[in-house]
Amino acid sequence: MLNITYQPIGIVHSPFKTPEGTPIQPVAAKDVCATIEIFPQYAEGLKDMEGFSHIYVLFHLHLAKSKSLLVTPFLDTEQHGVFATRAPGRPNSIGISVVCLLDGSPVLDIKPYIPQFDVFETFKNGWFDKVNHKIEEQKDDGRFKI
Repeated sequence: MLNITYQPIGIVHSPFKTPEGTPIQPVAAKDVCATIEIFPQYAEGLKDMEGFSHIYVLFHLHLAKSKSLLVTPFLDTEQHGVFATRAPGRPNSIGISVVCLLDGSPVLDIKPYIPQFDVFETFKNGWFDKVNHKIEEQKDDGRFKI
């Protein structure tokens, strides 16, 4: 199988130094201030980004050490397949967010968020439909050990 390698284009600076206590999704981190430092050799790629109010950030979950195909996500008490969750312990430790990251996370890519491309009305949200009322209060409780 082909081995794929990525080089970080930058690094996140946030108040979250460890996973425990970190908001598990951006909606629970509305008042958190963090910055992304783009390495100088990639700075030119930021041209025209100021025209977008939101961005997707793809990043390496650098503190996620355990990997499991079955996980119990923060918002539920039942196990689910890792690909049906946003759990950090994944076969490839890649995160995607509309900005909410741990300090030191290597940034792999940035893409503009464009509602005409990215907003879809869903009609099925799997197991999440039963627990979505918990999202804004939930923080990392240490269940995904580093």
